[in-house]
Amino acid sequence: MDYEETIAFLGPWGRFQQIVVFLLSASFIQNGINTFSIVFVGDSPAHHCLVPEVNLTDYWHNAIIPIEVVDGEQQLSSCSRYRLDVVRNLSAQGLIPGRDINLTDVAQEGCVDGWSYSRDTYKSTIVTEFDLVCSEGWKQPFTSTVLFLGILFGSFFVGQISDRFGRKPILIATMAAQTVFNFVEIFSPTWTVFCIFYFLNGFSHASNYVAGFVLGTELLTGNVRIMFSSLTLNIGFSVGYMLLPVSAYLLRDWKYLLSVVSLPGFVFIPIWWLIPESPRWLLSVRRVAEAEAIVRRIARFNQVEAPLVIFEDYSTDGNGTKTHPEKHSNILHLLKTRTIRNTSIIVCVVWFSVRIGYHGLSLNTSHLHADPFLSCFISAVIELPAYVSIWLAVKFIPRRLTVICILLTEALSLYFIQLVPQSVSYIAVALEMLGKFAITAGAALMYVYTAELYPTVIRSTGTGACSTVARVGSCFAPFLLSLSAYYTYLPQITFGTMGIVSAFAAFFLPETFGHPLPQTIKEMRKRERPPSHLDVAPSHLDVAPSHLDRPPSHLDRPLSHLDVAPSHLDRPPSHLDVAPSHLDRHPSHLDRPPSHLDVAPPPSHLDRPPSHLDRPPSHLDRPPSHLDVAPSHLDVAPSHLDVAPSHLDRPPSHLDRPPSHLDRPPSHLDDLSLYSVPPQQKPCVESEAGHLEERRLPQS
Repeated sequence: MDYEETIAFLGPWGRFQQIVVFLLSASFIQNGINTFSIVFVGDSPAHHCLVPEVNLTDYWHNAIIPIEVVDGEQQLSSCSRYRLDVVRNLSAQGLIPGRDINLTDVAQEGCVDGWSYSRDTYKSTIVTEFDLVCSEGWKQPFTSTVLFLGILFGSFFVGQISDRFGRKPILIATMAAQTVFNFVEIFSPTWTVFCIFYFLNGFSHASNYVAGFVLGTELLTGNVRIMFSSLTLNIGFSVGYMLLPVSAYLLRDWKYLLSVVSLPGFVFIPIWWLIPESPRWLLSVRRVAEAEAIVRRIARFNQVEAPLVIFEDYSTDGNGTKTHPEKHSNILHLLKTRTIRNTSIIVCVVWFSVRIGYHGLSLNTSHLHADPFLSCFISAVIELPAYVSIWLAVKFIPRRLTVICILLTEALSLYFIQLVPQSVSYIAVALEMLGKFAITAGAALMYVYTAELYPTVIRSTGTGACSTVARVGSCFAPFLLSLSAYYTYLPQITFGTMGIVSAFAAFFLPETFGHPLPQTIKEMRKRERPPSHLDVAPSHLDVAPSHLDRPPSHLDRPLSHLDVAPSHLDRPPSHLDVAPSHLDRHPSHLDRPPSHLDVAPPPSHLDRPPSHLDRPPSHLDRPPSHLDVAPSHLDVAPSHLDVAPSHLDRPPSHLDRPPSHLDRPPSHLDDLSLYSVPPQQKPCVESEAGHLEERRLPQS
């Protein structure tokens, strides 16, 4: 049963579909603002060691922080100061630093009294709150990894949970959980507690995203589904991403910012009342009655009339409960068959490359400009044309070709960055934005492509598993950016290399463009590349010659001389296309044994397909030749000549002059009387017991 054809009466763009697109797209605003909130919540402002209020001269108060050269520029040391007791002693002696004493000879110490943070950009972040600098500096990028670890585990489990309990309950529960965890993070007393809540936040974030995406994909059909999965969903995410730098610019405090991040989560309240469970999923678990009830409710909402029976191909018992429920899917189903296994491996490789590049470039864009708010806003805005372009691409361009082109564009743009001179750095920024544009489009497309690759019974599991592998790449993204300490463009080169490898792997994925969503694993197998014409072409040779076994039925027993006359194979097989035509013109000779065969015609006409009757009798102009090459049948099967001489009305001496009848061969073709038996003559045939008996011939 084709699900989309069954519910086609609902229409593609009714009131129900409009509400689904709007509400589910709005639910992704929370994901967009939450994913990259760590850019501002966890940003590290300029800082140096705190100098307590002690009696120091102005000279020593300004010189107590050492000067370091970073990237060719001088700046205050972030993690050290001159020993306070030594400086106090030198200040008390009235010595002036740099004139009376060389500062390189003064001992240094760490920031034992804490740090002083610049408030030019932020009032506070978790870095200033928990002092995640210097020896604790590894905690700052690891905080981002904690979120991605939560997303990783959420992606791993949400697919199986959603396939078991349904799309809608998981969506509502995870949206509520994400809202709660965003808010309670504000009250974290330590960095460890904050990370625990942040991990749970990431778990809910992934579950919300996957469940909402799968629910919308299964509720919508045709071009509306493509528009949702590749455009409106991502626009909702991008809107949240753009709201993030605006909110951070206005608030400048991480606690206030997290409070605002929590607000979009309350959109789950109308979703509970207005969006139903997926009928596709209900059918996959044989809850047919519930699926029909939902479809009828949608029909009333869209003001269309539903048929009396909607899902007639599914059988239920009298109570409408499932009679033969399918087994629940799990992660092992992705490795069950060769088709699904190969597809899953390739999709995971592409997802890994796309996600590590997307999050790496997104986190790095805050360093493209001196103003982090402007840099983040540019990075968010560039996603809008990427989503629009991918929406148009999925409507007109095959999926596999689109993925390959996107990955190659991202790789080449990142490779060329290192060739740009420092004097025209804006070109390097433009190239990185081009790479961000391409990788954003790829990230959006992979959700569409993956949902189309997997059947309904394991779609959520497959999408969640692939998203899990992708999140592994996201976990490494913050640390890959630190490779710039060894070579400035090493992160970009790494992302570009992964893009090229993934583009090659994507070449082996099946194409889904223009195909309906598969419902079962068997339907997914049908998408394997069909065998070439070389694999099936010879089949006509296996069946076409079979007419050679049937036409001799006008003889009462098979003739063994057919086994030794392969000469008809010397002609091209094209004669097989016209061979059966003699059956349309002379069917009568099949109803009775032709009399001319009783006079031992040359067997060569049986060695060739019956189509020789349609050709001029020129093949009989060379009669003796077949006697030279195929006399063996006379040696192996003379028995039919020995057992039936009596029925011949003429002496068997005609066997001594076989070529004579070949001098007048056309006669038995032009004069069809040879194929008929005179009414007065009652031919004798041999019975199964070896005796001769009369057989009455049917009147033609």
